[in-house]
Amino acid sequence: MGDIAALLAQARAAHEDLMAAAGDQVRIHRPGEPVFDQETGEDTPGPDLVLYEGPARVKPLAQSTGTEVQAGEQEVRLRDYEVAVPWSTTVPPGEVIRPGDRVLVLAASDPRMAGTTLYVTGRQFSSTATAWRIYAEDREA
Repeated sequence: MGDIAALLAQARAAHEDLMAAAGDQVRIHRPGEPVFDQETGEDTPGPDLVLYEGPARVKPLAQSTGTEVQAGEQEVRLRDYEVAVPWSTTVPPGEVIRPGDRVLVLAASDPRMAGTTLYVTGRQFSSTATAWRIYAEDREA
């Protein structure tokens, strides 16, 4: 078991080096519950819960060609992405990353990705993974 643990530690460190070299930075957050504003009579967004902020590797999934769906009164194309964060990443106590949470790309080696918001659709757990993989989609209108 010791050999596998050492190999995994090396692979996880190498994956983190890859993330650092790519320069991708993300913030994974959950939008806050709306708060009623007595002065305006309207709901305003509550504060976001930041689940993670730091290095990542954001890449489109190879098999993702984009699915066109109807959302409201407009057509939206969904593209799938994998967001890898360090395997050792933790989230605030009592929280989990779940579908509906958002991934804001703060910086990316492809500068066109910076500012993109992705919507979490799932996550992967594995004791032998080199990174924590979170799956998300870009809801391009």
